Amino acid sequence: MSDASSVRVEATGETVGEAKWAALRELEQRIPGLDREAVEFQVVSEGERGLLGVGYTPAQVVASAVVAPEQHGEESAAAGAAREFVDRIAAAIGASVTSSASEREEVVTVTCSGADLGLLIGKHGQTIDAIQYLANAVARIEGGSHAVVVDAAGYRARRTASLETVAHRAAHRAAAAGHRVELDPMTAVERKIVHEVLKDDPEVETMSEGSEPNRYVVVVPRHAAD
Repeated sequence: MSDASSVRVEATGETVGEAKWAALRELEQRIPGLDREAVEFQVVSEGERGLLGVGYTPAQVVASAVVAPEQHGEESAAAGAAREFVDRIAAAIGASVTSSASEREEVVTVTCSGADLGLLIGKHGQTIDAIQYLANAVARIEGGSHAVVVDAAGYRARRTASLETVAHRAAHRAAAAGHRVELDPMTAVERKIVHEVLKDDPEVETMSEGSEPNRYVVVVPRHAAD
């Protein structure tokens, strides 16, 4: 029987609390039945708000949890297929990584680690998003009903936390100034995160404009959109 192991993730947020929340979400994806009380946090940076929003630095934390051998469980067929697909793509692009996969509530998460994560993630996450898109397409073709998430050492949690911060700041600017705010070009996965974050905001609404790969989100005050 193998010994217990430790899982460690990094996450960022506008505050230390948001960073911890993002880290917990990542750990819960990777460890079924996670005991939140057993998670240990290390605050790397408490973040800093620059003058008038200039020079903003996010808070950063490292969260770790011990995983008992029985929590690893056996790899499901869907998880194994997704992991093997990601491994083949990584090898094809020359990224030396190791991967593991788990399935929870019809979501298969393939987590990669290694020295070439930058190559696997790509500029603005375009490569890892493309791999995730293809993995989901293959799963559908093969008759699967599960979703596939491809992650790399906590990248998804960090990027999601960063996008949530960008979305809230853009919403505040749009509502306060009374005019539209255009965000930088994003992948479809990232645009969806921004739309979801602001969908219930009573002061703004969002839309996507432009053509791929330069399609971007626009945040518009609701009174200006009427």
